[in-house]
Amino acid sequence: MKKTVKLEAIDPIEIYGAGNRILSEFCSYFPHLKVVARGDELILEGQESDIAEFNIRFAQLVERRHHKMNLTVYDVEDIFSGNSNDRFRLDGNAIIVYGTDGKPIRARGKTQQELVKAYFNHDLIFAIGPAGTGKTYMAIALAVRALKNREIKRIILTRPAVEAGERLGFLPGDLKDKLDPYLQPLYDALSDMIPAKKLQEFMGDGTIQIAPLAYMRGRTLDKACVILDEAQNTNLGQLKMFLTRMGTSAKFIVTGDATQIDLPRREDSGLLTGIRLLEGIKGIATIRFTNEDIVRHPLVTKIVKAFDEKTSGPKAEG
Repeated sequence: MKKTVKLEAIDPIEIYGAGNRILSEFCSYFPHLKVVARGDELILEGQESDIAEFNIRFAQLVERRHHKMNLTVYDVEDIFSGNSNDRFRLDGNAIIVYGTDGKPIRARGKTQQELVKAYFNHDLIFAIGPAGTGKTYMAIALAVRALKNREIKRIILTRPAVEAGERLGFLPGDLKDKLDPYLQPLYDALSDMIPAKKLQEFMGDGTIQIAPLAYMRGRTLDKACVILDEAQNTNLGQLKMFLTRMGTSAKFIVTGDATQIDLPRREDSGLLTGIRLLEGIKGIATIRFTNEDIVRHPLVTKIVKAFDEKTSGPKAEG
């Protein structure tokens, strides 16, 4: 029996390895199967059962490449030893990374767990909800984990610098000094997960980049986990610009709180409109947090609820 397997939307060398080393290792598990590689096609000849097993295992290898920057022969060994997903997928309460204080960082609550699971099944995730629900923190933890596992090459964190606006000129220092206070929450999350010296190295060589959204224009971001925080402060055009930066082997996470819009006109926010436009597209997930998911001080839940009732009530002022 003969069958052809075609690689879709991926460079064959990323699967076959240099000099077909990974492919040769993979084929060694099928001694009775003849395999000929011709560009993005594999021609298989042998027993139907062997071909079927080859297809299953090869699909696992390709899936692993989507979650990892480079494949090695050890990945092939993992697949045939039954460990094909353990290192790359997390469930429920699994540890994502360890903090710099040695404490494990894991999803807290059902919705954070949904965000973790969505990360491994989608390339674009929207995480929306009130302050204090851990949206951005979980997103950064997943990015740090992916970087440590060499599943990505870099982490890029960005925010629309709306609140700073024209007041940037009145702040001391160069542009970085002016923007750093606004981007500080992102630095804080990273410093919880990466030792200070290592974080400084990553920032210095571009492995981790933190920049205002305007700096994303014209770039193609591949082999990266890219997080857009405070996305409620983007208009629809800015959101489109950001999303179309997505390159190959990239993960994009967009976080925001539609109740905290700092734009001059609230209706200019493109976050909810963008989610509605993209809803239902395969590869895109939307995770919605509520007040019940707040993980900060217990008073934060009550504060958020009180403000929501004030602003949404029939007699709301301003």
